Parts: sequence; C-alpha cells; structure tokens
Amino acid sequence: MIEIKLPARINVLGNPSDANEGAHQTISCAINVFGEVKVEPSNRFVMSIESVDDPSDSPPPEFSAAGLSGLSYGRGFDLQVAAFRILHGYSYEFREKADNSPLAMRFSTEIPRQSGLGGSSVLALLTLLALVRHYRLDPRFHNYYALGELTQRAEERELNITCGFADRYVPLFGDLAYIDYRGKLFHRPLKEEPYCTYEKLGAFVTNFPLVMCSTGVRHDSDDVHRPMRARYLEEFKLFRGDYDSAPFMVRIMKEIGDTAWKGKISLLEGDLEKFGELMNLNHGLVDEMMRHCGFSEGAGEANNRIIQAGLKAGALGAKLTGAGGGGSVFMLTRPGEEEKVSTKLKEALDQYGYHEGRVFIPRVVKEGAVISVRE
Repeated sequence: MIEIKLPARINVLGNPSDANEGAHQTISCAINVFGEVKVEPSNRFVMSIESVDDPSDSPPPEFSAAGLSGLSYGRGFDLQVAAFRILHGYSYEFREKADNSPLAMRFSTEIPRQSGLGGSSVLALLTLLALVRHYRLDPRFHNYYALGELTQRAEERELNITCGFADRYVPLFGDLAYIDYRGKLFHRPLKEEPYCTYEKLGAFVTNFPLVMCSTGVRHDSDDVHRPMRARYLEEFKLFRGDYDSAPFMVRIMKEIGDTAWKGKISLLEGDLEKFGELMNLNHGLVDEMMRHCGFSEGAGEANNRIIQAGLKAGALGAKLTGAGGGGSVFMLTRPGEEEKVSTKLKEALDQYGYHEGRVFIPRVVKEGAVISVRE
C-alpha cells in the first residue's frame, strides 16, 4: 500500500496574481491541514472519500469501474477523474500501464470544502501522485513541476474551472515560499510557457505567527475568478507597457503582485510590522478590484467583518487567502499573541452568527508531499 499526504495552502501576499488575473508573484505557504490517499492494487478501479464535511453517520461515497473508460464525470469524483484524463493525454507510459492494472484509492481530507485553502487541488494532486507512484512512472517526465502544471490543466481544461497556479504547487513543495509566475498569464499548453519558480523561505524566517479563521461561508472560487480574469484579459489588450497609465485591472494587479516582493524583503529582515501593513494593502486592493468587477460586497461581507475583528484585536495584518466571497481569512500577529487574537475571532463568529466558522492557529509545514510505502 502507498500512502500519500499533502498539506493545504495559504496565499499570504500577492494573490490573486498567480497567473490567474495577472502573472506576477505571491508569498504562499503550506499549513498543517491535510488531505491523504491510500493506494493499493485492485481488480477494478475503485475510489472512495471521507471528508471533514461528511456527516458522521453517513457512509463515504464510493464508486468503481472495470476500466478507465468507466471513470466518468458526475459521480462525485470529478477532480480525480479529471486527473486521470489529463495524465492519460500527457503520458504514453501511463496509457501503456494503466488499462490492464486497476487500483483502489481511498481518499480522506480534513480541508473544509470551499474554504479557500486549496482543498480541491489537493484531491487532484493526490490522484496524480498516486498514479505516478503506483504505476512507477518515470519521475523525470512526471516531476513535481509537471504534476503541478497538469493539475492546473485538469481543473481548467477538463472541468472548466478558472484558476491559477499557487494551489497546484504549494501542496507539492511545502514551506513558506516566494513563487514567481512570469510568462504564465495566458495559460498556454504544457512546455510552451515557463514552470513557476518556487523559492523556499522558511529557513530564513524565525517567527511567522498566524491565526486562521474559516468563516463557514462557502464559495465557489470559479464564480469569482472567472469574471475577474475575463475583465483582466480584456483590459490587458489595452496595456502599452506603462503601468502609470495602465487600465485599472492591469495597474491594480501589478500593485497586488508587488506586495509579495516587498513582503519578501520585510520577512527576511524580520519586520513583521511592515509585512502586516502589506497584507492590509493587499486585502484593500483586492476588495477594490472585486467591487470594480461587480461584486457589491467586495471581498465578501463575512471576510471583511472577521478581518476588521482581527485588526481590532491587535493583529498586524489580515487578508483573505482564497478567491473571496466566503472561505477563509488569516491574521499575522505579534509573537505570543495568537491565542488573544484567536479568542476575539471566535467572539466575532458568534456575534455575526457564523456558526459553522472555525478558528485555529496553524503552523507552516516544511514538507509538501509525504509518500510512504507499506509492504
């Protein structure tokens, strides 16, 4: 049996410029909330899942198929099926080996659904990693960079989900990282644009105290990213290279991406106060951009309320981590003040009636994918 574990991700600064609305840079990190898959040989293709969202008294969904052609959409495992299909098109070696050697995959995840923590990408990534390891595919041709890119294509091209690249890289590589997306704006076919540049920063950062709050308000990131990306690309056609006179979306996305490289400098110097200011700037720009794109509540009423509660409690900076409209926000605190801010956020959830919300103190996970084999 092969067991694979992947962490969720937070986009700390610079989002959503991860080649979704722009092609700039982010600071992102992996946190200690995980998805897992267990893989073993079988006489049929079998998939099942246990999720933090499943009622405790209901059995996990499962389906099976005799061959790859039976792994169809609409049965609750679309992300996994999309991963199968994108790998089937990419890899001759997989096509040769998979048809005659089925496997069983048992997924479990503690990443809340539609929480803005990259949980959907984790399921697709787990599928690709399981297939690569189970079928012993060439690790050079099926390296982590390629798998991150394939996951983005699986979601965008197979499932018509508008998405960038941070969610597809961070769970694989882990740590606190500076990620560069230059050359990736147009989402060209694999190998016709650069891979992301992934620079780990965790070894240089002594303190990075965070508090997370999942509001319990679910969102579909595609509902946010699709209109914003379309608006960005339309305005980008009018861009002539001068950001001072650039169209609104092009100018503001550049300002959002710039928070990441400025934040990297602050982080390396240990200046958490400055880093927090950049988080607040990033969130303000995103809120303004979303209103420009027709979202009357900007980044979302729940997000903005909880962010204000965190700042009032003494957080140095606060922003959303996903697409907005719902999902999760996080705070950077002074070292040792995580519990104080956490308590105030719980009070705010009760005050506003977000009864499905959750507050926790995450830690950065140095490793990304963890793979173990049991005889």
